[in-house]
Amino acid sequence: MNGDVSLTRWDLLQRRSLIVGFIALLFCGGGALIFPQPFFRAYLSAYVFWIGIPVGCLALLMLHHLVGGRWGFMIQRVLEAAIQTLPLMALLFIPLLFGLSDLYPWARPAVVAADPLLQQKAAYLNGPFFIARTAVYFAVWIVLGRLLVRWSLEQDRTVDGTLIQRLQQLSGPGLVLYGLTVTFSAIDWMMSLEPKWYSTIFGMIFIVSYGLAALAFVIVVSHQIKDERLIVQVNSPDRFHDLGNLLLSLVMLWAYMHFSQFLLVWSENLTEEIPWYLHRTGGGWQWAALALILFLFAFPFILLLSRTTKRSTRTLSQVAAIILFLHWLEIFWIVAPSFYPAQFHLHWMDIVAPIGIGGVWLATFIGYLKAHSLVPLHDPRFAELLEQAQEA
Repeated sequence: MNGDVSLTRWDLLQRRSLIVGFIALLFCGGGALIFPQPFFRAYLSAYVFWIGIPVGCLALLMLHHLVGGRWGFMIQRVLEAAIQTLPLMALLFIPLLFGLSDLYPWARPAVVAADPLLQQKAAYLNGPFFIARTAVYFAVWIVLGRLLVRWSLEQDRTVDGTLIQRLQQLSGPGLVLYGLTVTFSAIDWMMSLEPKWYSTIFGMIFIVSYGLAALAFVIVVSHQIKDERLIVQVNSPDRFHDLGNLLLSLVMLWAYMHFSQFLLVWSENLTEEIPWYLHRTGGGWQWAALALILFLFAFPFILLLSRTTKRSTRTLSQVAAIILFLHWLEIFWIVAPSFYPAQFHLHWMDIVAPIGIGGVWLATFIGYLKAHSLVPLHDPRFAELLEQAQEA
């Protein structure tokens, strides 16, 4: 730790997060013994929400290394700290492997035996192949993340400018791998909850959604550390304005992807596809859909059009916090109606599971954030930016 972060404040938050997360997971563990299916459903929703942040941060970091924008240097260490939690998320995925038959119809032999369509998909939708694919997803994410973080920290130690080329050369193919792995993980983990339904845009929705959630989280954290040493030297309304513009772009792209999927499914009028939306636009679920339209698109869109909003760190972080919460609602709206299509249903574990996973994840994230300087001190690109800021 280089003294950039106030240890007392962050240590306290880390300790409290770990305690709250551990207690919440204990409650979930007890609930799993009594309500196994509600537990696995709630755990899946919570897990997909939290995995989206480090995976989305991985994409943002690779994008930063490719384009070298000034907006990226202020958040680079935050992105790297989030990425380093991916091994933890791989471990936290393990409980879901014990609930495949509770979550997925294709994991129930009796259901597959009675359904010719599931029999046709059995070569892909089966337990061993599902586990193998998931292992590949995490292997790709963790290896990419480890290389990006290791070379970045090595550059701080050795002042080796050639490492920038390595980071850039890895980031191009890495973004391609990111797109493929996020697409197939979204299909495996969520779309296969209703295996008769399919959408060619579903993976793209989560590519954008993960990036949106990650950026929202990073903006909230950046607001909290904006007064820390070194950060304050490059922190300016212009940098937050850049982040606000990027957030606005992702909000618009998220809305476009969802509307495109809805329009294609509805216009085709196919009996295999429309029920997916019918389950999510009736029985009380329509209010969750309306909340997503209003508060994950319309409300942020209007606010982020304002230059004043984007240059105010407090206001921008508040908008980002709303987006982050609505991202959880989006995941819940996608997952839960697969089990309760007729009526809106919220189990107490739907609240406790995100707190449990989030508490443990946040404590781990803070540990990595405290471990290194909050800025890439010896990156030549950052050094140039720092010189310009000091001259100004």
